[in-house]
Amino acid sequence: MPSQYPPSLRIHLPAFILFLEAAFILIFVFFISYDHQSVQNDLAVYPAFQDVNIMVILGFAFLLAFLRRYGFSSTGFSLCLAACGVQWAVIVDGFLFHFSDGQIKINLQSFLAAVMSIAAVLISAGAILGKANLMQLLWMALVEVTVFAVNRWLAVDILGIKSHTSLMHVHLFGTYFGLTVSWKLCPSSLSPKVEKERSQPVSDMFAMLGTLFLWVFWPSFNSVLIEDGREKQAAICNTYFAMAASAVAAFSLSVATSSDGKFRMTHIRNATLAGGVALGFSAPIIQHPWIAMTLGLAAGAVSVLGFAFLQKRLQLALWFHDTCGVHYTFGFPSLLGGIAHIILLIIDGREDLSGMAYSTLSELGAFALSMALGLIAGLVTDNAYNSGLLWILELLLFLPSPLPPLDTVSVQPW
Repeated sequence: MPSQYPPSLRIHLPAFILFLEAAFILIFVFFISYDHQSVQNDLAVYPAFQDVNIMVILGFAFLLAFLRRYGFSSTGFSLCLAACGVQWAVIVDGFLFHFSDGQIKINLQSFLAAVMSIAAVLISAGAILGKANLMQLLWMALVEVTVFAVNRWLAVDILGIKSHTSLMHVHLFGTYFGLTVSWKLCPSSLSPKVEKERSQPVSDMFAMLGTLFLWVFWPSFNSVLIEDGREKQAAICNTYFAMAASAVAAFSLSVATSSDGKFRMTHIRNATLAGGVALGFSAPIIQHPWIAMTLGLAAGAVSVLGFAFLQKRLQLALWFHDTCGVHYTFGFPSLLGGIAHIILLIIDGREDLSGMAYSTLSELGAFALSMALGLIAGLVTDNAYNSGLLWILELLLFLPSPLPPLDTVSVQPW
């Protein structure tokens, strides 16, 4: 018989969600309006927006559905996180990038950036799947969306990084944010309950369905915000070639690293996506398909080898429990892609040493900033939750019992 949420959480959760939505509506009433001057551009970008929307909302939700006891939690929680997180991302991005004369003008481009930002939240949720309830995940989403927007603002306005490139840091930021929160959860929630970490054929099938949606739509994710036609074409083609190569690496190395010579669903459904993650930074500037294919092959290999040889060892050494292996699906391939991006910038700019040095240092600084802010924000999320900052919410909602600390409540299956 499934466990039930404690009575205090059953009171707090609906009140918290309704409070958030009411706050969002009030902010939209006073500050946000549509930019009707960009109607033609919005209509042109709408098909690609649908691709990204399906990828983020549906693909990530089913990708996390491999645990047999938490399939409903992964898909349902993902939808709720996306619905609340997109509204908050539009607000935060609007104040940082589009605030003028007391108003925020939004269009489909700004909404698209908000949807792409939510990918960070869903990646982080994969690291703590089965160890956090919806209240905790919503709190995590608010903090993560805010910090990622600030990270983008620093990268774009201070370091001079392109807006498209700043959004490609979403994989790196979401991974290390989630791993840090997972590390904080580990002492109380990591226990040898092996049966809860098992999959079954149906749950593996749903997870593979999520992989297929992500695989099909990833070229749109990597190219949708690129304005130059030639760069957009290069990003689409390079991403597809890289993902094809990473899929080949996933199947071949899965057999090679398995003791029984069989395919591992974990390797297939995750490593096949590594090529798209690795190409996020450099997809527009790669001029030859073989470079994209080589990078995709390396990303797929790194992902499978990480799952096969590093996952259990790092969990024991660093004392964190990465439920879905986001470190090897998004973290390592993103690190590899960032390094490759720096190398390509150095090669392309060798004739202009001063310009090459500035752009390389800017990209490297943005890369390090994303990782550092992700790690710090993950620590702040748990500490702020437990230090009593949400007691303000208690007073506003007139609820008598305290909100549950992040590291003392375990998720219950739906």
